[in-house]
Amino acid sequence: MTLRNKVCIVTGAASGIGREIALRFAAEGARVAIADLNKTAAQAVADEITAKGGQALAVAMDVTNEEQVNAAVVAVVRAWDGVDVLVSNAGIQIVHPIEEFPFADWKKMLAIHLDGAFLTTRAVLPHMQRSGRGGSLIYMGSVHSKEASVLKSAYVTAKHGLIGLAKTVAKEGAKYGIRANVICPGFVRTPLVEKQIPEQARELGISEQDVVKKVMLKETVDGEFTTVQDVAEVAVLFAGFESNALTGQSLVVSHGWYMQ
Repeated sequence: MTLRNKVCIVTGAASGIGREIALRFAAEGARVAIADLNKTAAQAVADEITAKGGQALAVAMDVTNEEQVNAAVVAVVRAWDGVDVLVSNAGIQIVHPIEEFPFADWKKMLAIHLDGAFLTTRAVLPHMQRSGRGGSLIYMGSVHSKEASVLKSAYVTAKHGLIGLAKTVAKEGAKYGIRANVICPGFVRTPLVEKQIPEQARELGISEQDVVKKVMLKETVDGEFTTVQDVAEVAVLFAGFESNALTGQSLVVSHGWYMQ
């Protein structure tokens, strides 16, 4: 159990990738805070973990709300005396051509992905520094942290930005043993991606089947979606790696869609 007794906060953990990471961390012995805008759904995941003998608590968190982020982190620290791992996973998707992209939607996308990553990072760093145990910050990027796609200007911009944040945190955190890395999944068939399929079909004037085969999975080596389990395994790697040998990095998990 590589994460035994590690205190982990996972944002956007009530569903999809975040939920799977939380469950996987708990299976590795971690104490997991399920942070989500939907406190009821977060509690359900926490209950699922505790029913299996794990340790979990649910915290309400709008990652764009500074006071709520700070309060949630304080609650976790009071419960478990520190924070060892942060997974900044909360995210949404909105697609439009650039010339039609509402400014309000642009700001919402950057707020959730970038402001959320910044606010949660800033909230946990002092606790990691004081503990003397170091820590691991894991940002949920995307292949779109490396590549661009049509209709996704805000998403691509935000996901590229996470790599810059991780590199800076890696340099500033090194003397404390604090590492920062980015996971860059390909398309994972979560509710977020399911929502994109009809949206892109309308915008591109093609069938939903063609969106999957000719847009989402076209560049993979095997025409397969990445799974939430694939991503969770990489999160365990980053969370449990104990030295600065692996920091400031971005690892693509995409069935070969993007090859570095």
